[in-house]
Amino acid sequence: MTPPGAVLVHGLWHGAWCWDGVRAALAARGVDSVAVELPLTDLAGDVRVVREAIDAVGRPTVLVGHSYGGAVVTAAGTSSLVRELVYIAAFQLDDGESINRALPDRDLPGTRLGEALRVTSDEIGLDPDLGVRLLYGDAPPAVRSEVAGRLRPVHRQVFRGVPEAVAWRTVGSTYVVCTQDETVHPALQRALATRATRTVEWPCGHSPAATRPEEVADLIAERVAAVGQAEGSESR
Repeated sequence: MTPPGAVLVHGLWHGAWCWDGVRAALAARGVDSVAVELPLTDLAGDVRVVREAIDAVGRPTVLVGHSYGGAVVTAAGTSSLVRELVYIAAFQLDDGESINRALPDRDLPGTRLGEALRVTSDEIGLDPDLGVRLLYGDAPPAVRSEVAGRLRPVHRQVFRGVPEAVAWRTVGSTYVVCTQDETVHPALQRALATRATRTVEWPCGHSPAATRPEEVADLIAERVAAVGQAEGSESR
Protein backbone atom coordinates (compact mmCIF):
# COMPACT_ATOMS: atom_id res chain seq x y z
CA MET A 1 0.00 0.00 0.00
CA THR A 2 1.30 3.46 -0.89
CA PRO A 3 1.69 5.44 2.35
CA PRO A 4 -0.41 8.60 2.77
CA GLY A 5 1.05 12.01 2.10
CA ALA A 6 0.42 15.57 3.29
CA VAL A 7 -0.68 18.61 1.29
CA LEU A 8 0.12 21.94 2.95
CA VAL A 9 -1.87 25.12 2.30
CA HIS A 10 -0.54 28.54 3.33
CA GLY A 11 -2.41 31.63 4.46
CA LEU A 12 -2.79 35.17 3.16
CA TRP A 13 0.25 37.16 2.02
CA HIS A 14 2.41 34.03 2.02
CA GLY A 15 3.52 31.37 -0.46
CA ALA A 16 4.52 27.73 -0.45
CA TRP A 17 7.91 28.83 0.93
CA CYS A 18 6.49 29.26 4.44
CA TRP A 19 6.30 25.45 4.79
CA ASP A 20 9.98 24.83 3.92
CA GLY A 21 11.05 24.04 7.49
CA VAL A 22 8.06 21.80 8.09
CA ARG A 23 8.61 19.92 4.83
CA ALA A 24 12.25 19.28 5.71
CA ALA A 25 11.18 17.96 9.11
CA LEU A 26 8.50 15.77 7.50
CA ALA A 27 11.02 14.35 5.05
CA ALA A 28 13.24 13.42 7.99
CA ARG A 29 10.26 11.51 9.39
CA GLY A 30 9.65 9.69 6.12
CA VAL A 31 6.51 11.66 5.23
CA ASP A 32 6.06 12.91 1.67
CA SER A 33 4.55 16.38 1.41
CA VAL A 34 3.55 18.99 -1.15
CA ALA A 35 3.20 22.71 -0.41
CA VAL A 36 0.68 24.44 -2.66
CA GLU A 37 1.25 27.93 -4.09
CA LEU A 38 -2.11 29.70 -3.93
CA PRO A 39 -2.91 32.43 -6.47
CA LEU A 40 -4.77 34.36 -3.71
CA THR A 41 -7.17 35.93 -6.17
CA ASP A 42 -10.38 34.38 -4.84
CA LEU A 43 -11.39 31.41 -2.72
CA ALA A 44 -12.75 29.35 -5.62
CA GLY A 45 -9.47 29.69 -7.51
CA ASP A 46 -7.44 28.72 -4.47
CA VAL A 47 -9.66 25.68 -3.87
CA ARG A 48 -9.22 24.61 -7.48
CA VAL A 49 -5.42 24.74 -7.22
CA VAL A 50 -5.46 22.65 -4.03
CA ARG A 51 -7.77 20.04 -5.53
CA GLU A 52 -5.40 19.77 -8.50
CA ALA A 53 -2.49 19.24 -6.10
CA ILE A 54 -4.40 16.52 -4.24
CA ASP A 55 -5.19 14.77 -7.52
CA ALA A 56 -1.52 14.99 -8.55
CA VAL A 57 -0.47 13.34 -5.27
CA GLY A 58 -2.94 10.60 -6.11
CA ARG A 59 -3.07 8.84 -2.74
CA PRO A 60 -4.71 9.18 0.68
CA THR A 61 -3.92 12.64 2.00
CA VAL A 62 -3.83 14.67 5.17
CA LEU A 63 -4.78 18.22 4.14
CA VAL A 64 -3.28 20.99 6.29
CA GLY A 65 -4.41 24.62 6.27
CA HIS A 66 -2.87 27.58 8.09
CA SER A 67 -4.95 30.72 8.78
CA TYR A 68 -6.86 31.60 5.55
CA GLY A 69 -5.72 28.21 4.28
CA GLY A 70 -8.35 26.76 6.60
CA ALA A 71 -11.10 28.22 4.41
CA VAL A 72 -9.45 26.61 1.40
CA VAL A 73 -9.09 23.13 2.91
CA THR A 74 -12.66 23.30 4.22
CA ALA A 75 -13.86 23.26 0.61
CA ALA A 76 -11.04 21.31 -1.06
CA GLY A 77 -11.21 18.58 1.59
CA THR A 78 -14.26 17.02 -0.05
CA SER A 79 -11.86 15.26 -2.45
CA SER A 80 -12.21 11.48 -2.16
CA LEU A 81 -8.46 11.27 -1.44
CA VAL A 82 -8.57 13.46 1.69
CA ARG A 83 -8.71 11.41 4.88
CA GLU A 84 -8.10 14.10 7.49
CA LEU A 85 -7.94 17.87 7.87
CA VAL A 86 -5.52 19.80 10.09
CA TYR A 87 -6.30 23.45 10.91
CA ILE A 88 -3.48 25.59 12.35
CA ALA A 89 -4.81 28.91 13.72
CA ALA A 90 -7.15 28.55 10.77
CA PHE A 91 -10.65 29.37 9.58
CA GLN A 92 -12.69 26.19 9.95
CA LEU A 93 -15.68 27.79 8.29
CA ASP A 94 -19.28 26.64 8.13
CA ASP A 95 -21.97 27.21 5.49
CA GLY A 96 -22.31 30.86 4.49
CA GLU A 97 -19.22 32.04 6.39
CA SER A 98 -16.16 33.84 5.06
CA ILE A 99 -12.96 34.82 6.82
CA ASN A 100 -14.53 38.28 7.16
CA ARG A 101 -17.64 36.76 8.73
CA ALA A 102 -16.69 33.71 10.76
CA LEU A 103 -19.16 33.01 13.58
CA PRO A 104 -20.90 36.36 12.94
CA ASP A 105 -23.43 35.77 15.73
CA ARG A 106 -20.72 35.55 18.37
CA ASP A 107 -19.32 38.60 20.17
CA LEU A 108 -15.64 37.65 19.99
CA PRO A 109 -12.61 39.92 20.52
CA GLY A 110 -10.59 41.09 17.56
CA THR A 111 -6.91 41.83 16.99
CA ARG A 112 -4.93 44.74 15.53
CA LEU A 113 -4.82 43.12 12.10
CA GLY A 114 -7.20 45.73 10.69
CA GLU A 115 -4.68 48.46 11.57
CA ALA A 116 -1.98 46.61 9.62
CA LEU A 117 -3.96 46.26 6.38
CA ARG A 118 -2.98 48.45 3.43
CA VAL A 119 -5.92 48.56 1.01
CA THR A 120 -5.94 49.61 -2.66
CA SER A 121 -8.73 49.36 -5.21
CA ASP A 122 -7.96 45.70 -5.96
CA GLU A 123 -5.53 44.39 -3.37
CA ILE A 124 -4.84 44.24 0.35
CA GLY A 125 -1.29 44.25 1.60
CA LEU A 126 0.30 44.58 5.03
CA ASP A 127 2.19 47.30 6.82
CA PRO A 128 5.78 45.97 6.76
CA ASP A 129 6.32 46.64 10.45
CA LEU A 130 3.02 46.03 12.25
CA GLY A 131 1.93 43.29 9.88
CA VAL A 132 5.07 41.23 10.36
CA ARG A 133 4.94 41.82 14.10
CA LEU A 134 1.40 40.45 14.30
CA LEU A 135 2.16 37.43 12.12
CA TYR A 136 5.58 36.62 13.57
CA GLY A 137 5.69 38.22 17.00
CA ASP A 138 7.39 35.26 18.67
CA ALA A 139 9.85 34.62 15.83
CA PRO A 140 13.54 35.62 15.99
CA PRO A 141 14.37 39.00 14.40
CA ALA A 142 16.22 37.29 11.54
CA VAL A 143 13.09 35.35 10.62
CA ARG A 144 10.91 38.46 10.74
CA SER A 145 13.39 40.32 8.55
CA GLU A 146 13.46 37.56 5.95
CA VAL A 147 9.69 37.17 5.88
CA ALA A 148 9.07 40.92 5.50
CA GLY A 149 10.63 40.81 2.05
CA ARG A 150 8.57 37.83 0.87
CA LEU A 151 5.00 38.75 1.83
CA ARG A 152 2.78 39.73 -1.10
CA PRO A 153 -0.54 41.56 -1.49
CA VAL A 154 -3.69 39.51 -2.01
CA HIS A 155 -6.86 40.23 -3.94
CA ARG A 156 -9.68 41.75 -1.89
CA GLN A 157 -12.04 39.03 -3.06
CA VAL A 158 -10.40 36.37 -0.86
CA PHE A 159 -11.81 38.01 2.26
CA ARG A 160 -15.39 37.49 1.04
CA GLY A 161 -15.14 33.96 -0.34
CA VAL A 162 -17.63 31.42 1.04
CA PRO A 163 -16.74 27.70 0.76
CA GLU A 164 -19.02 25.81 -1.61
CA ALA A 165 -18.61 22.66 0.52
CA VAL A 166 -17.81 21.92 4.18
CA ALA A 167 -15.49 18.94 4.34
CA TRP A 168 -15.13 18.75 8.13
CA ARG A 169 -18.70 17.52 8.37
CA THR A 170 -17.63 14.20 6.87
CA VAL A 171 -13.84 14.14 7.35
CA GLY A 172 -12.05 14.03 10.72
CA SER A 173 -10.17 17.16 11.74
CA THR A 174 -7.56 18.38 14.20
CA TYR A 175 -7.44 22.05 15.25
CA VAL A 176 -4.30 23.71 16.64
CA VAL A 177 -5.10 26.77 18.77
CA CYS A 178 -2.15 29.17 18.97
CA THR A 179 -2.73 30.78 22.36
CA GLN A 180 -0.45 33.82 21.84
CA ASP A 181 -1.75 34.64 18.37
CA GLU A 182 -2.03 38.36 17.58
CA THR A 183 -3.53 37.86 14.12
CA VAL A 184 -6.45 35.45 14.62
CA HIS A 185 -7.61 35.91 18.21
CA PRO A 186 -7.31 32.74 20.33
CA ALA A 187 -10.93 33.19 21.43
CA LEU A 188 -12.05 32.94 17.80
CA GLN A 189 -9.80 29.95 17.28
CA ARG A 190 -11.27 28.14 20.27
CA ALA A 191 -14.78 28.83 19.01
CA LEU A 192 -13.91 27.50 15.55
CA ALA A 193 -12.16 24.50 17.12
CA THR A 194 -15.45 23.27 18.58
CA ARG A 195 -16.17 22.07 15.04
CA ALA A 196 -13.09 19.85 14.97
CA THR A 197 -12.79 16.22 15.97
CA ARG A 198 -9.88 16.99 18.28
CA THR A 199 -8.11 20.12 19.54
CA VAL A 200 -4.62 20.88 20.80
CA GLU A 201 -3.27 24.17 22.15
CA TRP A 202 0.25 25.49 21.65
CA PRO A 203 1.71 28.51 23.53
CA CYS A 204 2.86 30.31 20.38
CA GLY A 205 2.03 33.09 17.96
CA HIS A 206 0.34 32.91 14.59
CA SER A 207 3.10 31.20 12.58
CA PRO A 208 4.29 27.96 14.21
CA ALA A 209 5.52 26.66 10.85
CA ALA A 210 8.33 29.21 11.27
CA THR A 211 8.78 29.15 15.05
CA ARG A 212 8.28 25.44 15.80
CA PRO A 213 8.50 23.46 12.55
CA GLU A 214 9.48 20.25 14.33
CA GLU A 215 6.32 20.33 16.43
CA VAL A 216 4.17 21.04 13.39
CA ALA A 217 5.84 18.14 11.58
CA ASP A 218 5.30 15.84 14.56
CA LEU A 219 1.58 16.57 14.52
CA ILE A 220 1.22 16.09 10.77
CA ALA A 221 3.29 12.90 10.85
CA GLU A 222 1.10 11.59 13.67
CA ARG A 223 -2.06 12.20 11.65
CA VAL A 224 -0.50 10.70 8.51
CA ALA A 225 0.40 7.59 10.52
CA ALA A 226 -3.15 7.38 11.88
CA VAL A 227 -4.54 7.58 8.35
CA GLY A 228 -2.10 4.92 7.21
CA GLN A 229 -3.17 2.58 10.02
CA ALA A 230 -6.83 3.11 9.16
CA GLU A 231 -6.17 2.45 5.49
CA GLY A 232 -4.27 -0.72 6.35
CA SER A 233 -7.09 -1.99 8.57
CA GLU A 234 -9.64 -1.41 5.82
CA SER A 235 -7.54 -3.24 3.23
CA ARG A 236 -7.20 -6.38 5.38
